Amino acid sequence: MRLFAFFAAAIALVFITSATAQAPVPVSDAAIMAARPPENLSAYHFFRDARARDPNARVTPYDLNTPLYSDGALKFRYVYVPEGTQARYRDDGVFDFPVGTVLIKTFAFAADMRRPAENVRLVETRLLIRRAEGWIALPYVWNEAQTEARYSPIGADIPLSFTDRDGQAAELDWSVPNRNQCKGCHDRAGDFTPIGPSARNLNRTLGYDSGAENQLAHWAAAGILDRAPADAPRVPNAYDSADGTLEQRARAYLDVNCAHCHNPDGPAHTSGLDLRWTQSEPAHWGVYKRPIAAGRGSGDMNFAIEPGHPERSILVHRMESTDPGVMMPETGRSLVDDRAIALMRDWISGMDENGRSR
Repeated sequence: MRLFAFFAAAIALVFITSATAQAPVPVSDAAIMAARPPENLSAYHFFRDARARDPNARVTPYDLNTPLYSDGALKFRYVYVPEGTQARYRDDGVFDFPVGTVLIKTFAFAADMRRPAENVRLVETRLLIRRAEGWIALPYVWNEAQTEARYSPIGADIPLSFTDRDGQAAELDWSVPNRNQCKGCHDRAGDFTPIGPSARNLNRTLGYDSGAENQLAHWAAAGILDRAPADAPRVPNAYDSADGTLEQRARAYLDVNCAHCHNPDGPAHTSGLDLRWTQSEPAHWGVYKRPIAAGRGSGDMNFAIEPGHPERSILVHRMESTDPGVMMPETGRSLVDDRAIALMRDWISGMDENGRSR
């Protein structure tokens, strides 16, 4: 009997230990709200795997109709909203996320970007955390072994080489921004503000474990979002010629890549450009708008956009440049987005004298 009791206890201990080992560790709200950020990304428990691709409970993947261009990097996006809280829906602009929310974005490159699921190297994971006093940005840099990302408040420069989407050899120095540099793009009237997760950019279908579903509807059903109107606005995929008109696709690109600075409350408000999706006047997009200063940035051209003439439009000139004193956006890229250049050229070439597509 004693021997039987011993084996029974041992078997029970094995089952208890096994169950304990397999029990998922929940996301650490304490780490998220800590005054001193954890050294390692794994301390937050956002993911169940070391390579940050298997999200934990309440960590929800998302994607955008038109993403910010970042040298063609792959991006894996997730949102975490604490238990018992919800984001508040807005028709325009980024949702009002509750304190404790984290927007998680991992940047990566495949050895051959024509095969983006193979030989993927994780470069950095950027966290935007909603605190009571506002949003903060925390950059984490991945190690060579691809087993952990470490907090790097001073940023980093990471040399990368890969084959691009056109099959050409590409090299760049990936720049991980420090905490202060992040505000350069995320500043709205002095407040740090996320860029991507708005109704118009999230209004699309995404594949989940449970099947394909509209992201807004999925967020509402999961309790992440307080409501998901059926008539929510939507921008097209700028790179998909079948998704929207030429003008809509061009303006969707400008909305996410440029409007976070070029708006009445943004860091570049003195330029006089308003490139938000909701701006309907071509003059505010730059049509026949003269530069506020002459010099290399204007390329000795007369207008931000000259209808019918992309070769005489400052907007195209600055998007084509990689000169730090000329290029737009000023940060976040070191390569030229050739697909976007082709889109802008087609759009401007097809404009009538009023800045409308013919």
